[in-house]
Amino acid sequence: ITADFAAPLARIWQVYADPRQLERVWGPPSHPATIVDHSLTPGSRTTYFMTGPDGEKYAGYWEITAVDEPTSFSFLDGFADADFNPNPDLPVSRNVYTFAEHDGGTRTTYVSAYSSAEALRQVLDMGVVEGASSAINQIDDLIAS
Repeated sequence: ITADFAAPLARIWQVYADPRQLERVWGPPSHPATIVDHSLTPGSRTTYFMTGPDGEKYAGYWEITAVDEPTSFSFLDGFADADFNPNPDLPVSRNVYTFAEHDGGTRTTYVSAYSSAEALRQVLDMGVVEGASSAINQIDDLIAS
């Protein structure tokens, strides 16, 4: 997914570095995120949950693998139980987010990879593309506020 934002690179970086801003855009509007722990540093672990319209919570985690502030970071993103232990029955994605100055704003590229076609199919069936797109679409409102 590639998205362009009418904001400087440093501003878009802060959306991901600041847990309070991140939780405003990580989950889609129907499943807002709550970030429990977050530090955008290599080797750190971010924990979060999304709350569905019925009040059910869906936990997840990031394992930050690389950071090149303010132009990129990489992480593993997985599903977890209520205590943030990885759920071995659901796929883990390898992600690289990059940020570059573009036409007076910032172009952001989001790349996610899965270990197999079956793992990819599983998250596609769960609505990952629609969820990610609607989550990313919240960034414009955040940076305008």
